[in-house]
Amino acid sequence: MTTVPPPAALSADLVKPLLDRAVAGSAGTVEVFAPATGAKIADLPQSSVEDIDRAFATARAAQREWARRPVRERVAVLRRLHEIVLAEQDTILDIVQTETGKSRAHAFDEVADVAVNARYYAAQADRLLTARRPRGVLPVLTRVDVLHRPKGVVAVISPWNYPLALAASDALPALAAGNAVIARPDNQTALTALWAIDAAERAGLPEGLWQAVLGRGAVIGGEVIDRADYVDYTGSSATGRTIARQAGERLIGYSLELGGKNPLIVLDDADVSRAAKIAVRACFASAGQLCESIERIYVHEAVHDRFVSEFVAAVRRIELGGGLDYRADMGSLTFQRQLDSVRAHIEDAVAKGATVLAGGRHRPDLGPFFHEPTVLTGVTPEMAVYGEETFGPVVSIYKVASEDEAVEAANDTPYGLNASVWTKDAERGRRVAARIRAGSVNVNEGFIAAWGSVDAPSGGLGISGTGRRHGPEGLLKYVDTQTVATQRMLPVAPLPGMSEGAWAKVMTFYLRLMKSLRQR
Repeated sequence: MTTVPPPAALSADLVKPLLDRAVAGSAGTVEVFAPATGAKIADLPQSSVEDIDRAFATARAAQREWARRPVRERVAVLRRLHEIVLAEQDTILDIVQTETGKSRAHAFDEVADVAVNARYYAAQADRLLTARRPRGVLPVLTRVDVLHRPKGVVAVISPWNYPLALAASDALPALAAGNAVIARPDNQTALTALWAIDAAERAGLPEGLWQAVLGRGAVIGGEVIDRADYVDYTGSSATGRTIARQAGERLIGYSLELGGKNPLIVLDDADVSRAAKIAVRACFASAGQLCESIERIYVHEAVHDRFVSEFVAAVRRIELGGGLDYRADMGSLTFQRQLDSVRAHIEDAVAKGATVLAGGRHRPDLGPFFHEPTVLTGVTPEMAVYGEETFGPVVSIYKVASEDEAVEAANDTPYGLNASVWTKDAERGRRVAARIRAGSVNVNEGFIAAWGSVDAPSGGLGISGTGRRHGPEGLLKYVDTQTVATQRMLPVAPLPGMSEGAWAKVMTFYLRLMKSLRQR
């Protein structure tokens, strides 16, 4: 595993204007450091309860005016933002890399994600939000209109691992639907969210409509939820349960994308070389700090040895580094706690009999939190890495004797976020995919095919979450539907002089007629 140099610090000319965009930080500041180097990035202002109150008051005033604008005007902002993100990608890539420690190639995935989501919702929002005219109870006499009303102020609580994609791409459909957004990004990656807000305002978004309040989730997260009309959260399953309880108490909606222990299955007829190559990215994108990341690989015994040989060789060729360029294949972990979790899982597994086929070492010579991509075999159920989410660059390989055994093992988890199936027979792959309990399953891909297909919903089953992003669901979750029924000429009631019994007979005839005509 070769290495490349670490990044330089972000300039003060870039950082200070972004910090000025944060909601007034009257609760002091916290220091934020670059994971790849340990260098200080900024003193980040922290929002008080009073700051949060002001942010929501400003957002509600801005939202009322924004909701009155035609959808075509709202989505024009998304189209302009699409161009800004692509044109200024070098700036935002530097910020994302510096805050997270990830490689530039993996940071670019976030730029592409925001551009794709901006384009999709700009194209689809008007159609999705157009009033629908379903059949009324009495055809011709009853007109029904189904309207879409924005929720109001949406809280987007986003994590540190994909700070641009998860802060911006979840906010865009909420804004297109006529809502305001209060963001609570992780302190570690707040500059990324602040850049996105700045870019959106330069694209024409009214000031105050999308704001960021800053602070630790344990300190201000509950305050944000207490004031929001809807909550969109990405993070751990444990925190997701807490948010669900709090939102449930207030009877507001929520969408949660949580953790995963994602499986990849290599069937006996797979293209082994291609599977091994793509599995490297599926396992080690963003140093494995990705909810969709593959942590378990099940390989049919007929191709097991060849797959392991090619996969391990590819892992050993991975270049580690933190340069603000495309030379490194994988960057740093983001926090000490992530490094501790990775090391604990590896050490526990090795102590109980597992074998390290590649990697396995912390690399402090490169930076505080660098760790080699690691491949384990001989993992058994008593080892923590077997069932617990590592959320780091560690994957375990298991040999299976049949398709059924592979599917059973893949489903042996309370998680259900992402999965991958490899076979030369695409129809077979889709059949196997349908048997796997996961919100998304990729056939002959790791995670990007499903994730990047933004016209299709994305989300988890089991303790991997509830609700969906992407597709029509990713926008319609941010609106309430309202039915307006207008009755014309005759009431839905007995005519003057008609008895209730006669009315019942007329309605019985009508109901049977509608059934015979196959009417809804």
